[in-house]
Amino acid sequence: MPRPRSSAPRPAPDTTSDVIRWAAFSCVLVPVVLVWYGTSLAGAAGTAFGLAAVTAACRVLLRRSERCAAQRGGRHTKG
Repeated sequence: MPRPRSSAPRPAPDTTSDVIRWAAFSCVLVPVVLVWYGTSLAGAAGTAFGLAAVTAACRVLLRRSERCAAQRGGRHTKG
């Protein structure tokens, strides 16, 4: 017997957090791969620092964008 459908709306997924998690994962993975393939530790550390800086800047901008969209009432506003 099929379950009755719920009329309650599902909460929207937090895609910003997903993006940030994948970016943080790449901040760890990329330097490991660089060292594995023979890049110096200093070069891999510099790459990790650069990726972390870009990730932090993107996180700030994504969160700011979310706040602005929430204040305006979403993407589809009139006026």
